[in-house]
Order: sequence, then C-alpha cells, then structure tokens
Amino acid sequence: MAILINAYCTLREPPPLEFPHQLLGARDRTDPGLAPHLQGFIGYMVNLAGGQMTQTAYHIMRHIERVQRQFSFNAVERDLDAVSRWARAANAILYLPSGVICDPSGQQLLPETGNNSKAQVPYPGEAQERKARVMAQVSALGIDAPPTLPPVISEPEVDLRPGSVVAKRCLALFVAAVRAESLAAKQAIPIDELLSQFHLAVPAFTPKERTFIDTPSPSEQDVISFAWRYEALYLLEWVLGLAAELPFPTEICDVPLTARLAIDNNVQQFVDSARLRPAGEILDALDLHYRLHWAVRQARVDRREAPANLNPGVIQERHYALNWLVRFEDAEWDDVDTPT
Repeated sequence: MAILINAYCTLREPPPLEFPHQLLGARDRTDPGLAPHLQGFIGYMVNLAGGQMTQTAYHIMRHIERVQRQFSFNAVERDLDAVSRWARAANAILYLPSGVICDPSGQQLLPETGNNSKAQVPYPGEAQERKARVMAQVSALGIDAPPTLPPVISEPEVDLRPGSVVAKRCLALFVAAVRAESLAAKQAIPIDELLSQFHLAVPAFTPKERTFIDTPSPSEQDVISFAWRYEALYLLEWVLGLAAELPFPTEICDVPLTARLAIDNNVQQFVDSARLRPAGEILDALDLHYRLHWAVRQARVDRREAPANLNPGVIQERHYALNWLVRFEDAEWDDVDTPT
C-alpha cells in the first residue's frame, strides 16, 4: 500500500529521489505558492503543538522557515528505509497523511508524546560542527550559552544576498549614519551634499531610512539609532573584505576607519566589484554573535553586567546585519528580527 509523504528539505540542492516512488509534485523557492504554503504549515505545526512553543516546536518552525525544496510523493512501506536515508541526506522533515510531523527516520516529532524522545529535528552536519566549535570558543571565555540554542543556517542551505546589494546597503547605512552623527554634533551636513556624492545610496534607502533622511529634525532616539548603524556598516564592510578583521565585540568600531572604508572608493566601481568573503566565515560570525546576543540579553534580564566585557549594542547591530545577509525569515532590512 502506497503512503503519501510530503518532504520539506532545507538544502538548496537536495540529492535526487533514488528510491522507488511516484512523484506527485516538487517545488522550490521560485514557486510563488511555496512561501504561503510554508507559513500555513507553521500555523498547522503550532496547532499540532497545542499552541505551545516547545523546544521541539521552535526547532521545527526554524526548519520550515529555511525550507528550499518541497517534494510530494507516494512510496510503499518496504522502501521506507531508503526514504529515510534520502531524507537524512536532504535534511528533510516529513509530513504524513495521519497528520503527524516526523524526523528523517520516521520518528514522530509532533504531536509530542512520551514515546518520541528519540525524534530529532535534523540539521546538516556542518551546522552541528559549527555550533560545537563556537560553543567551545564561548565557553572558554567564561560566557554561558545554552546548548539548546539551535545551530544557525549552514552553507548548503544559505542564499546570501549578492555583493552588489550588500555594497549598496553599505552606502545607504553610511549616509544615514553620517547624517545622524552630524545631527548629534549639532553640525548637520546638508543632505543634498551627501546624496550628490553617494547617489547610488538613494535607491537602496529603506522606507525608515528615507523618512529619517527627509525629516529636518528627527527625534533624539532616531538620531541615536541611526548613529549605531556604523556597527552594522562595519560588519558589512568586513563581509565585503574591506576590513581584514572582525574584532571581538567588546568595543565600538573605529568610526573614522569605517567611514573611510566606505568613501575611499569610486562609488560605481565599489558596487560593481563587490564580492563576499567565503560563506563559511560569514556563518561562523553569525553563529558566534547569535550566542553572544543570547548571553548579553540574559545578563540584562538578570540585572548584571554583560559577560567578558561584551558590548550589547555592537552585538545587536552585527547580528541584525548578519540576519539580513542570510535572509533570516526572508525579512528586508527594516523588518529584520534578532531572536535568541
């Protein structure tokens, strides 16, 4: 008897379905129907978890958000071991006609019962290895980060934003940060002067940046918030290889250096020649700042100083920029979240 299986894979290029099956459908992120389907699947998953965001439900939600390919196929029971091997290689969770969500081996993830303690939401081996390395680094510094925090997205899953887009984002951040800095110093730089020199920043402005740029006297909080964007800018300059090192986040960036890195280039050439450093280095930084962000937030909850002299503002801005870069939750710049 054939069993209908829906598989949700996070890899951009999962292995072929080399087992006996009847393929009913396959789609990737280019299919306009996949994103709303995944949102609906998250809603179904939350209901299946009884409305509780348990650790298992949270890991499943993050898995669904990273799904790159969905397959629907029929397979018979004698071939389920082969299906499981494929699902592990594809980093897939499985949805069965009985209404349950399973891990690659067929162990039931949701609904949670007393019999599914062996079920595990899958992560690529590379992601698990990165988490282990970073956890060891963080622990050696005396910083607590819970082992229950999941790995971050891995190289076979991630779709980084293109270099030219990152370069234009740098220009927009620079203009907004320079305006904020000049306003804070009561020496406002004429905005026309900035926009004339950095004209390629204009189409890259987000709605919030555009409003800040166009407001003659923005609020003090907006001035402070946009001045902090130098930290996000430096992170992206590092991503583009303009800065050789990304110092541990205990001190604010060297603002004159950050500004110089942004302006000491022909603007058009800067955008056209922009290239990202290796994805593995970027994801190492993401995993580190994700766990450091948890540590400084927990310190604030506990009303104590951030550990290891960490600077919470620097970590926030870097984590924000990295989540945008890896398309976390598919959010555009103004809507990026940094949950921990």
